[in-house]
Amino acid sequence: MGRVTYQEMERFWPASTDDYAAPMNDIPKVVFSKTLNKATWPESSIARGDLDEEIRALKSRPGGEIIAWGGAGFAQALSRAGLIDSYAIVVQPVVYGGGKPIFQNLHETLHLHLVASTTFSSGTQRNQYEPQRQGIGAA
Repeated sequence: MGRVTYQEMERFWPASTDDYAAPMNDIPKVVFSKTLNKATWPESSIARGDLDEEIRALKSRPGGEIIAWGGAGFAQALSRAGLIDSYAIVVQPVVYGGGKPIFQNLHETLHLHLVASTTFSSGTQRNQYEPQRQGIGAA
């Protein structure tokens, strides 16, 4: 998680009675920050090193998926470094007319391959993409 997202979630989940509270509190969490002094949410640690090195070290550990929660800046840094294996992009049927782009200052064009799409009754759409590897999905 990015620092801001971590701090928002840290205030909510430990005291929550929501069905997702136990899993959120029990799973290991890593906050990427050079300014956060301590991580008090259970199962949390702070990664202060190079983003690329820290993510690659996490990926080399045994276990399941790594889910990245954070703002646009965090997503941009992960995308630029080529560290995302799968994008779950949720589109809400609302236009605010502003905000930060999730893809900015990429070193090269990022081609995505749609692997799944779900539209909910609210109009919200969840699209699952994987970065297109050379030769895959090329037209």
